[in-house]
Amino acid sequence: MASFTEANEKALAGYAGEKQAIYAGLKLAGLKEAPVHLAVFSDDTTHTGSGLGQQTMPETLHYSVVAAIQTLWLAARADGIGMGWVSILDPVAVTRVLDVPKGWSLVAYLCLGVPAEEHLDPELERHHWEQRTNAEAVTFTR
Repeated sequence: MASFTEANEKALAGYAGEKQAIYAGLKLAGLKEAPVHLAVFSDDTTHTGSGLGQQTMPETLHYSVVAAIQTLWLAARADGIGMGWVSILDPVAVTRVLDVPKGWSLVAYLCLGVPAEEHLDPELERHHWEQRTNAEAVTFTR
């Protein structure tokens, strides 16, 4: 299995110039500091709900898992706990290493712990990786 370091180096190589320099400066290795790691899977073979909604929108099962993760994230932040969603990894390797049942798919790998720092602005915005999108630019009314 590729380590976080290897996956991070591969991701870094996908950028050039200023974007690569900014990426290299981001603190992405919360894996080492976070005391709690949580791999969240979706049981894609579940019969719960008798497939309601999945006939026409099969992705709703994963959306339900993501909604539960968002609820956990909000509850954690309300208690002063930070949560990071690790996306620099190999989902197939994580699934294999954790030996989960066949038919389960990794939705998220989360790290939880007390943040080293508190900020009002998002880290990626603070480090000039991304800009906040104006809500009016992505909202429309009919």
